[in-house]
Amino acid sequence: MHREKIDRIITEHRQFLDQFNHHVFVCSGLGCPRNDEIRRALERAVQTQHLQDAVLIRKVGCMGLCSAGPLVLIQPQELMYQGVQPEDAEEIIASLGKSPIQRLLLPADLAFFTRQHKNVLRLSGRIDPESLPDYLVAGGYQALLKTLATLQPPDILRSIQDSGLRGRGGAGYPTGLKWATVAKAQGSPKYLICNADEGDPGAFMDRSLLESTPHAILEGMIMAAYAVGASQGFIYIRAEYPLAVQRLKRVIRDAEQNNLLGHSICGSNLNFHIQIRLGAGAFVCGEETALIRSIEGKRGLPRPRPPYPAEKGLWGCPTLINNVETYANIPPLITHGPEWCANLGTDKSRGTKVFALTGRVRHTGLIEVPMGMRLREIVDDIGGGLTEGHTLKAVQTGGPSGGCIPAALLDTPVSYESLNELGSIMGSGGMIVIDETSSMVDIVTYFMAFCRDESCGKCTPCRVGTAQIHNLLIKFQNHRATMADLEMLEWLCDLLKNTSLCGLGQSAPNPVLSALRFFRREFLDCIATEQAHEEVKP
Repeated sequence: MHREKIDRIITEHRQFLDQFNHHVFVCSGLGCPRNDEIRRALERAVQTQHLQDAVLIRKVGCMGLCSAGPLVLIQPQELMYQGVQPEDAEEIIASLGKSPIQRLLLPADLAFFTRQHKNVLRLSGRIDPESLPDYLVAGGYQALLKTLATLQPPDILRSIQDSGLRGRGGAGYPTGLKWATVAKAQGSPKYLICNADEGDPGAFMDRSLLESTPHAILEGMIMAAYAVGASQGFIYIRAEYPLAVQRLKRVIRDAEQNNLLGHSICGSNLNFHIQIRLGAGAFVCGEETALIRSIEGKRGLPRPRPPYPAEKGLWGCPTLINNVETYANIPPLITHGPEWCANLGTDKSRGTKVFALTGRVRHTGLIEVPMGMRLREIVDDIGGGLTEGHTLKAVQTGGPSGGCIPAALLDTPVSYESLNELGSIMGSGGMIVIDETSSMVDIVTYFMAFCRDESCGKCTPCRVGTAQIHNLLIKFQNHRATMADLEMLEWLCDLLKNTSLCGLGQSAPNPVLSALRFFRREFLDCIATEQAHEEVKP
């Protein structure tokens, strides 16, 4: 598609949108219950009140505040209604241009929205995820056009490196360094992979991005392909994400039909194609070497590194692999320049990060904050604090590979370095708030059971170690553990961490180790109870 055609689509679509006095946005994410019913009810209300020429009902992506859903946004007034039901549709449509419905109204100054800094989520909840014209009107694909018209691949690589962007999939590897390695790697063809195999319990960041702004992911991938010289791309996504898969198929088809994918993209010499590969739900396939094997049609098992995928990846060829959020960062980064990203966050952790904020907090949902924001601000301000009557015990970050940060350290800034110092990790962005009613022994037992079940079994430390650690934790849960069990637990965690083949096994002990570091008393109490029982036996 050439700029003239894009400009024409933008003009025509903007004229279409401008003819309506009111736009009613309905969250259409997988997590919002009854949203299809609500949208149809609103459309019927528009019909019955004869407002077809004045009101446009639009499906949009996730608006973030999942705990208040289903959400409906009224524009241009920027009124947001919470907990909407189909039965509210007639009243909502009848109220347009009049006083808002107070019982449904969310406060306009809610800290959940005002304290965030939206970058990759800037269009989520604001456009129809499947509409190319919507994305174009919102400024979509302008970064790609700028790239193809004015920048050479080395310019892109330099911008990514100067921005300080790190991969958002969990490891935090410098994105620019990875891209530069693939660009200079010998071998042909070069491949590009989007890792959308999000399997962490409590995590839904990538799924929401794919459901809300799939064109932005494609745009980031196309620019990455241009920068590193890749001609074929794959999106590896869980089959459990049917709505995201459906929308990806739709936008890939639209992008191909409009010359944003395929041969001579936008009249340039760039050829790039994208295919979708469905994962069967194995957590280990989030590890890049296992994921690559799965795309090749083999069992998803990790392999030792080096060689790294950047030099020898898919079918032995140089392969760039990043996760969904990393690619979503690329269009705004190129549009605004590397300084824009570099000026956000901390010295070593720059930009923003998307989190799935869940657990015992008032406002749960999808959030995006600058790196360096304190955990206390996220929990108390954006999250609205804990549910009434409860106190904070810990914040668990990084999913089953992460750790638990106690309430006493809530002023910790969120960065790769600070979380690592506390024995946790950023991970892909899961953040679970835990209150005083939860047992840390129970929590780490749950995570270890998950890792045991998801271990691929290739290496003995992970296959056997996760099972043995879980067995020990069960003894603590049942108050049958001894001091010798505690010593064995710590020894096994250290063994697993240092001898497992891949990241799953190496990081599986993290929740246990952080719990032992900050909540050791709870483990000792289990032992003390057992000893007390022994003392009273006849």
